[in-house]
Amino acid sequence: MSGEKILISDPVSPVCGEILRVAGLEVEERTGLSLPDLKQALSQAVGLVVRSETKVTEAVLAAAPALRVVGRAGTGVDNIDVTAATRRGVVVMNAPGENTIAAAEHTLSLMLALARNISAADRSLKAGEWERARFLGVELYGKVLGVVGLGKVGREVAYRARAFGMEVRGFDPFLTEEVATRLGFTLLPLRDLVAHCDFLTVHVPLNSQTRHLIGVAELKDCKRGLRLVNCARGGIVDETALAGALDDGRVAGAALDVFEKEPPGPAHPLVMRKQVVATPHLGASTVEAQEKVAVRVAEQIVAYLQKGSVAGAVNVDSIGPEVFRAIGPWLDLAERLGRLQGHLTHGAVREATVEFSGAILEHPVQLLVAAFLKGYLERVVTEPVNLINAPLLAKEMGLRVHEVRASDPADYTSLIVTTLAAPSGSRTLAGTLFGKRDLRMVRLDDFRFEALPGGEMLLCSNDDRPGMVGILGTALGEAGINIATLSLGRDHTGGKAIAIFNLDSPVDSQLLERIRSLHGILWAESVRL
Repeated sequence: MSGEKILISDPVSPVCGEILRVAGLEVEERTGLSLPDLKQALSQAVGLVVRSETKVTEAVLAAAPALRVVGRAGTGVDNIDVTAATRRGVVVMNAPGENTIAAAEHTLSLMLALARNISAADRSLKAGEWERARFLGVELYGKVLGVVGLGKVGREVAYRARAFGMEVRGFDPFLTEEVATRLGFTLLPLRDLVAHCDFLTVHVPLNSQTRHLIGVAELKDCKRGLRLVNCARGGIVDETALAGALDDGRVAGAALDVFEKEPPGPAHPLVMRKQVVATPHLGASTVEAQEKVAVRVAEQIVAYLQKGSVAGAVNVDSIGPEVFRAIGPWLDLAERLGRLQGHLTHGAVREATVEFSGAILEHPVQLLVAAFLKGYLERVVTEPVNLINAPLLAKEMGLRVHEVRASDPADYTSLIVTTLAAPSGSRTLAGTLFGKRDLRMVRLDDFRFEALPGGEMLLCSNDDRPGMVGILGTALGEAGINIATLSLGRDHTGGKAIAIFNLDSPVDSQLLERIRSLHGILWAESVRL
């Protein structure tokens, strides 16, 4: 890994670069890059560290063919085209939770500044004025606070608001009534919440469901005199609707740390209003928070590039180093099963089933499905495939993928059974581990056996009659190919049999055709795993 390049394109704590360098990575820190310069700087980079300034678009990703990971030193990833990154097999990581306290404290700071007209009073005093009556405020005590989104930040805001004597109510469609009651929250529908609260603060991610979540309809029915705070993401609150509600007095004031377009510019309809307190996206801007997110994203990048473990990822199941060590052999097995299926299954496959049973179910099996798809798709698509983009590529080619969790297997502590359905028929291949790391293939369709899935292999199905193994061994011997191991199986006596050879050298196409032409051979495939 030594010499691999990481670009840091936004201002982050110096500790980020230090951790990456100690791990043996080449770190280039260049902030404020133009788009052409950003593309040039990424041309050889395997990793990119950003905050919110750099826009990681599809065009930027296309200019970075070696890129494997983008780390966002913060929570939101709305400045990163996650779909395009996934399509290119790039892991997108963030550092959720590390700026929770900073964001919650900034929310309360803005709420207090809004309630007590602190910004306007400060400007007035510094202009030489002394206008106490002009800046009459309101107390937080006894007021109703509506919290939209009761995740980590929303909960921290609620806890602190209660210390001011506020009554807290919330809206969160993903929080059950049972959990809300245990946490001490009263849940209301959004429109009801806005209609009954004195202060409203939003703490949800920005996506297609939350864009303009607080819009014309919500503000039309709000309690008159509402004060609104947004420290989450610009776009959650419809800025045009908010401007209208301020104009007609329905909303008494707003405190905004984020905007739909950043920076908002001098002509923005809200920034220059006297009823608005505005800060330049400072929610996570504390020394402590910036150091924590920098450390976390750097450590996650190193763990991924060095060990393959994925933590803090938004486009693939996150697994830490300990889990990755435990699941690593299973990932290898699943990928080999997929690769072998790609050799054995002919025709357009439209359906894939990956069944798990036994102790393996204690681990994140979705990543094992991705490993199986990676192995299979390597023979099907022309573009690079990895654990990140394999599920998306499968979906794009119309492959329906089913993950099945079955009861405990009869003969093994854990088992992976894979089935591909094609017009020519389905093919089932199963594997397990002996001990903790010894990979075994134990079933192909109706054949049961124990074979090593690795290296140069020859798989042959034949009529179950005496002498067939000798015939195959002779053909290999005459070609100068040594047999390392041999596994045999059959469906029933006198029926069909299978021989799986692990070889010291590959079977070329001419020898393979000769083997296929032998009397009694039903099919034969040469595979390198």
